[in-house]
Amino acid sequence: MVKDDIAEVGIGSHGGLFVRPATRTFPLVYREAMQVGWNRESGVLFGPAPREWDHARWFEQIVAAARAQSVDLRLTPTTLWTHVPPETRFRIEAWDQSTLATE
Repeated sequence: MVKDDIAEVGIGSHGGLFVRPATRTFPLVYREAMQVGWNRESGVLFGPAPREWDHARWFEQIVAAARAQSVDLRLTPTTLWTHVPPETRFRIEAWDQSTLATE
Protein backbone atom coordinates (compact mmCIF):
# COMPACT_ATOMS: atom_id res chain seq x y z
CA MET A 1 0.00 0.00 0.00
CA VAL A 2 1.26 3.48 -0.89
CA LYS A 3 1.35 6.06 1.91
CA ASP A 4 0.50 9.72 1.44
CA ASP A 5 0.28 12.65 3.84
CA ILE A 6 -2.92 14.57 4.36
CA ALA A 7 -2.18 18.17 3.44
CA GLU A 8 -5.53 19.56 4.63
CA VAL A 9 -8.74 18.56 6.38
CA GLY A 10 -11.65 20.96 6.19
CA ILE A 11 -15.34 21.55 6.16
CA GLY A 12 -16.49 23.13 2.92
CA SER A 13 -19.21 25.66 2.27
CA HIS A 14 -21.62 22.81 1.45
CA GLY A 15 -21.11 21.44 4.97
CA GLY A 16 -19.29 18.26 4.03
CA LEU A 17 -15.82 17.22 5.13
CA PHE A 18 -12.96 17.23 2.65
CA VAL A 19 -9.47 15.74 2.76
CA ARG A 20 -6.66 17.02 0.52
CA PRO A 21 -3.95 14.40 -0.09
CA ALA A 22 -0.43 15.78 -0.47
CA THR A 23 0.36 14.01 -3.76
CA ARG A 24 -2.14 11.30 -4.75
CA THR A 25 -5.26 11.67 -6.86
CA PHE A 26 -8.45 9.59 -6.75
CA PRO A 27 -10.42 10.04 -10.00
CA LEU A 28 -11.99 6.57 -9.70
CA VAL A 29 -12.90 6.62 -5.99
CA TYR A 30 -16.60 6.69 -6.88
CA ARG A 31 -16.23 3.04 -7.91
CA GLU A 32 -15.85 2.11 -4.24
CA ALA A 33 -19.54 3.00 -3.71
CA MET A 34 -18.77 4.64 -0.35
CA GLN A 35 -20.39 8.06 -1.01
CA VAL A 36 -16.93 9.61 -1.30
CA GLY A 37 -16.14 11.79 -4.28
CA TRP A 38 -13.06 13.34 -5.87
CA ASN A 39 -12.95 16.99 -6.94
CA ARG A 40 -10.30 17.21 -9.65
CA GLU A 41 -10.19 21.02 -9.66
CA SER A 42 -9.52 21.40 -5.93
CA GLY A 43 -7.74 18.05 -5.47
CA VAL A 44 -9.85 16.86 -2.55
CA LEU A 45 -11.73 13.77 -1.48
CA PHE A 46 -15.09 14.75 -0.03
CA GLY A 47 -18.20 13.44 1.63
CA PRO A 48 -21.73 14.83 1.73
CA ALA A 49 -23.02 17.16 4.40
CA PRO A 50 -23.54 15.09 7.56
CA ARG A 51 -26.91 13.49 8.19
CA GLU A 52 -26.58 10.26 10.18
CA TRP A 53 -22.78 10.47 10.42
CA ASP A 54 -20.84 13.37 11.89
CA HIS A 55 -17.70 14.90 10.34
CA ALA A 56 -15.35 12.63 12.30
CA ARG A 57 -17.12 9.54 10.96
CA TRP A 58 -16.91 10.95 7.42
CA PHE A 59 -13.17 11.34 7.88
CA GLU A 60 -12.98 7.61 8.63
CA GLN A 61 -15.06 6.86 5.52
CA ILE A 62 -12.87 9.04 3.28
CA VAL A 63 -9.70 7.37 4.59
CA ALA A 64 -11.32 3.95 4.07
CA ALA A 65 -12.18 4.86 0.47
CA ALA A 66 -8.56 5.88 -0.13
CA ARG A 67 -7.40 2.58 1.37
CA ALA A 68 -9.74 0.75 -0.97
CA GLN A 69 -7.73 2.50 -3.72
CA SER A 70 -4.48 1.22 -2.12
CA VAL A 71 -3.46 4.53 -0.56
CA ASP A 72 -2.94 4.97 3.19
CA LEU A 73 -3.66 8.61 4.06
CA ARG A 74 -2.13 9.92 7.29
CA LEU A 75 -2.34 13.12 9.28
CA THR A 76 0.95 14.92 9.90
CA PRO A 77 2.00 17.77 12.20
CA THR A 78 1.77 20.07 9.16
CA THR A 79 -1.80 19.09 8.17
CA LEU A 80 -3.83 22.27 7.70
CA TRP A 81 -7.22 22.37 9.45
CA THR A 82 -9.83 24.57 7.77
CA HIS A 83 -13.12 25.38 9.52
CA VAL A 84 -12.91 22.22 11.64
CA PRO A 85 -14.18 22.69 15.22
CA PRO A 86 -11.66 21.73 17.94
CA GLU A 87 -13.77 18.80 19.22
CA THR A 88 -14.04 17.33 15.72
CA ARG A 89 -10.32 17.77 15.15
CA PHE A 90 -9.58 16.02 18.45
CA ARG A 91 -11.79 13.06 17.51
CA ILE A 92 -10.20 12.78 14.05
CA GLU A 93 -6.67 12.93 15.45
CA ALA A 94 -7.51 10.37 18.14
CA TRP A 95 -8.95 7.98 15.55
CA ASP A 96 -5.91 8.42 13.29
CA GLN A 97 -3.55 7.69 16.19
CA SER A 98 -5.56 4.63 17.21
CA THR A 99 -5.25 3.17 13.71
CA LEU A 100 -1.46 3.65 13.87
CA ALA A 101 -1.37 1.68 17.10
CA THR A 102 -3.09 -1.32 15.50
CA GLU A 103 -0.68 -1.57 12.56
